[in-house]
Amino acid sequence: MTAYAELRAQLDTLTTEAFRPELADIDRLSTLDLARTMNAEDATVPAAVAAQLPRIADAIDAIAARMARGGRLVHAGAGTAGRMGVLDASECPPTFNTDPADVVGLIAGGPSAMVRAVEGAEDSTELAREDLTALAIGPYDTVIGISASGRTPYAVGAVTFARSRGALTVGLACNAGSALAAAADHGIEVVVGPELLTGSTRLKAGTAQKLVLNLISTITMIRLGKTYGNLMVDMRSTNDKLRARARRIVALATGAPDEEIEAALTATGGEVKNAILVVLGGVDGPEAARLLAASQGHLRPALADARTR
Repeated sequence: MTAYAELRAQLDTLTTEAFRPELADIDRLSTLDLARTMNAEDATVPAAVAAQLPRIADAIDAIAARMARGGRLVHAGAGTAGRMGVLDASECPPTFNTDPADVVGLIAGGPSAMVRAVEGAEDSTELAREDLTALAIGPYDTVIGISASGRTPYAVGAVTFARSRGALTVGLACNAGSALAAAADHGIEVVVGPELLTGSTRLKAGTAQKLVLNLISTITMIRLGKTYGNLMVDMRSTNDKLRARARRIVALATGAPDEEIEAALTATGGEVKNAILVVLGGVDGPEAARLLAASQGHLRPALADARTR
């Protein structure tokens, strides 16, 4: 059997690659009926994610524990899966004020692969090893391999190499019984079924990957004290809209008038979390910073400490 014949045989076993005869004439449908059909397909994805929530929660607890000790979160994938990882990683600094080095997205083929396929990159386990070696992956880190098929060599290679370095590993796939999930400490298989367009895993599989990565990064950051209730108190104010949002967050958290909010933000160098502590805890800027450092950045215990003084 040739290499291509073997790969085709593998693809024939994957639900994400399955052909659906009942959709063979969708190009004859009206635009509205096509939209309804596709929307109905997308509506099945949250239920597939829900079936994996216990596994996702276990992975989050393990990730948060390592990140609390200074570890990093690294997403690794190829094609759409890699782009989902890069997107999630790139949104963490503005949302949670994380260092860009704390949550990293690796895509097979490098940054240029975000907009154009890099031939052969997804087939290389060696490339995954090189990318993770460049990051000096170690025991406090977590690597999430992302692959719709669950067989992509780059993603499987990333998880396998990371595990050999003592890192925590998560395998996120959209087929059951995947090599990726089997290779990882935490296997998450969100089985979304065949795609509307046969094999186009940027559709339901890509949506599932986005939803799971949203869950992992957001809840991990909540566990790390990056929020106060459902407020993004560690957000980075880098433009006018975000500066206005920062003031709104302080107002929602404290109920303070604008003048007091401005004074608190000035006293804390614009840090939202610190400004809330200044207002609610009745402390100055330096004391707010000290209390937050003592509570590892968690606002609630810092606030409780301030109020007992």
